[in-house]
Amino acid sequence: MSCRVTVIGDATVVSLSGELDLASVPSLRSVLVRAIDDARGATVLVDLDGVSALDDTGLGIILGAAGRAREAGGELVLVATSARLRERFASTGFSRAIEVRDSIR
Repeated sequence: MSCRVTVIGDATVVSLSGELDLASVPSLRSVLVRAIDDARGATVLVDLDGVSALDDTGLGIILGAAGRAREAGGELVLVATSARLRERFASTGFSRAIEVRDSIR
């Protein structure tokens, strides 16, 4: 997994690529916690378009990060244009818990 953090307007964008699985959990958690803490009270967008694999462990980390963002008065929003990911979020109910957009803007 690799990531890049940028700021667009008043939103922090965490662009992820590679595999989000058990092996990348520590890095993923660290990146998301840092982004949420740095953007306290604002929106953090997590761009998943470069992600080739996302297992349940990765989903759990993202869900936990969304809760952390809400506790800090902000919001975590996923960005995914992949039909495969969007279908997975819909079928698991994940998209009811976290907003999923098809664009960063």
